[in-house]
Amino acid sequence: MALKEFRPLTPSLRFTQLHDFSELTPNSAPERSLMEIKRRTGGRNAHGRTTSRHRGGGHKKQFRIIEWNRRKRTTSGKVIGIQYDPNRSARIALIDYGSKEKAYILAPEGLKVGGTVSAGPKVPAEVGNALPLRVIPQGLPLHNIEMVPGRGAQMVRSAGAAAICTAIDKDYALVRLPSGELRRLHADCYATVGQVGNVAHEKVSLGKAGRARWLGRRPHTRGMVMNPVDHPMGGGQGKSKGGGGRQHPVSPWGQLAKGLKTRHRHKTSSRFIVEDRRKKRSS
Repeated sequence: MALKEFRPLTPSLRFTQLHDFSELTPNSAPERSLMEIKRRTGGRNAHGRTTSRHRGGGHKKQFRIIEWNRRKRTTSGKVIGIQYDPNRSARIALIDYGSKEKAYILAPEGLKVGGTVSAGPKVPAEVGNALPLRVIPQGLPLHNIEMVPGRGAQMVRSAGAAAICTAIDKDYALVRLPSGELRRLHADCYATVGQVGNVAHEKVSLGKAGRARWLGRRPHTRGMVMNPVDHPMGGGQGKSKGGGGRQHPVSPWGQLAKGLKTRHRHKTSSRFIVEDRRKKRSS
């Protein structure tokens, strides 16, 4: 896909880069049977207290039901449309399995209308097909990867993402994730061949604050411009870094903002991480 650029007629248009949506299928309406109401919380919990800041507003959305586990293992489906999904960065493909049964999957790069996709241990390793990791040739780009066999895809689902299976060792496969992490997964976990589409998503520049509000993103005020009563880093004479002192950047509630490890130290799945995404410096 390509990006749409604008002549710098206004300050906001000078650096604006947006999707041109040329990869979407014209006149392809969303499948009503695969849509649900999406209730918005504005970042509030059940008590009405804000638990996620800088969220709220934005355009109404409806949730598209994505088939993460590819239940149809014996039937090939035909791609009848590439559509926009307001709930994710990737595009979605509408698949027709016949007998009035349809499903949404993530649209990988290169999948076209009229093509066919299928799932199973004996299908060819082509773009859009889902296979167990043990039968996929090593080195192919993969996405939509399961962490537990049968649970459905949980990893590598955002626009432009791709992982690579580097080795198969008995019942486990070594997979290099987009973050650089090397993780051991059961070889019976399913993965889809190909790179997630909409690769240019990371180059989009909204251009103006209003477009962020349309997406439901509220303004983010820096702590250092607040008063000391509102933020630990506020206050100081002039533009002071950290409220007059040089303390480490923190949240309004004092939690360290940089370098704090938030992963549980004894998390069960840690034993499957062969190489951490943060490369340790050699001394």
